[in-house]
Amino acid sequence: MHELSVTESILDIVCRHADQAQANRITRIHLVIGELSSIVDDSVQFYFDYLAKDSKAAGAELVFKRLGITLRCENCQHQWEPPSADWTCPSCGIARARVETGREFYVESIEVT
Repeated sequence: MHELSVTESILDIVCRHADQAQANRITRIHLVIGELSSIVDDSVQFYFDYLAKDSKAAGAELVFKRLGITLRCENCQHQWEPPSADWTCPSCGIARARVETGREFYVESIEVT
């Protein structure tokens, strides 16, 4: 059910911005989702189709852009994309990393008419 509240927020955000732009209809919504965000695309799509049916966003296409995980070593500042769950720095061998990308979840843009 996590996706239900998230999808309600997406719909609120895009409708508010469409109203501010005096748009008649929202045709496409671009979402950015990090791999660590635990958001399931199909669930968001399912809830969106249901929630948006009586709004300016009815029938809008959701475009999902997935961002991979990028880490930065807190010891040597090396940045890398971990190939697995092992977050040991490939440069210095220390397992002390900070997540740079991968937690994102936001509306990148909307297309309106």
